[in-house]
Amino acid sequence: MTRKRVLPLAALLLCTPALAGTAPAAAAPRTALPANEPAAPLRILLTNDDGYDAPGIRKAFERLTTAGHDVTIVAPLTNQSGTGTKVSNAPTVVVKHPEPKVWAVDGTPGDSVAFGLSEVFAAKAPDLVVSGTNFGPNVAGLASHSGTVGGAVAALESGVPAIALSTGGLTVPDPVTTVNAMGPTLDFAVKLIDRLRARAHSGRLLPAGVGLNVNHPVVGADGKGTATGVATTFQDPQNFLQPDYTDSGDGTWKVSVKVALRPAAKGGDLEAVAASRIAVRPMNADWNAGPADHARAAALIAGLRP
Repeated sequence: MTRKRVLPLAALLLCTPALAGTAPAAAAPRTALPANEPAAPLRILLTNDDGYDAPGIRKAFERLTTAGHDVTIVAPLTNQSGTGTKVSNAPTVVVKHPEPKVWAVDGTPGDSVAFGLSEVFAAKAPDLVVSGTNFGPNVAGLASHSGTVGGAVAALESGVPAIALSTGGLTVPDPVTTVNAMGPTLDFAVKLIDRLRARAHSGRLLPAGVGLNVNHPVVGADGKGTATGVATTFQDPQNFLQPDYTDSGDGTWKVSVKVALRPAAKGGDLEAVAASRIAVRPMNADWNAGPADHARAAALIAGLRP
C-alpha cells in the first residue's frame, strides 16, 4: 500500500464530525452542494464474498436502494469467503439471474465483478462498487485474504471506485449481534457515500486507483450500538489467525486455527475496531510499497550486477 500517498487524502475526505457518531477534533467540513442541487443518485454494483443471498448483501441492497441509489447485485452464487483476489480461468462460468437486479456468478468475488463490469454494466460502468457488508471483520492479516476486499480490488483494477464493507469485532462472530450490527454499518456507509458524492462535484468519488476498506465494530450487547467514532487507519501488519497442523499418520494432516493476537499497532485498523471505532483504511490495487520502502529496497540492491 502506498500509504504516504493515500492517507492524507483519505483523512481530508473522512475524518470530520458529520461521519462520526461523536464529534472528534477535526476541521470543519467543506461546504457541500447547495440544498437545491442534490448530488445525483449513484449506479452501484453490489458484490460480496458471502454469497448473493447472504444477510449482509441483502441488507446493503435494501439500505442503499432506500437511500435512492440504483443498485444491482452481482455476487458469488455460493460462499467464497477467504478467496482474496482470486479469479477463475475456466472456459465457462455458470451465471444465474434469479430475480430483477440480482445476478449470481458461480465463482469468486473477482469473477463476479468482472462479469458485472463486462456484461451487466457493459453499456456504462457503475459509479461505485460496494463489496459487502461482510459477516465478520477484515482487519490486519485477514484483509489480505478477504474475498470482500478482493471484490473491491477487482473494481479498482478496472478503474471503478470501490468500498469494501465489513461488520464484526475481534471475537468469534455471533450471528444475531453481527447481523444486528449490519444496520449501523450500512447507515454509516450511506453517510460515507453521501460525503463522497458531495465532495466529488459530479467527478470521481475517489482518486483513481484508491479504494476504502471499512470495518464497523459490533457495539452493545445486541449489536445495535453506535460506534464511538471514525478513524482513518492503516492495515495492522499482524496476522493473528495462525494455522496449526496435526499429522494423522496416514499422509493427511488435521488443520485448526489458533488466535495469536499481539498488541495492536497504534493507528492501525485493529486498534480502531477494538476501541469500538469505525476503521476506514485507504487501499490501492497495485500492491506497491511506499516511497520509503522503495528507497530501502534500492539501497539493498545497489551495486548488484547480473
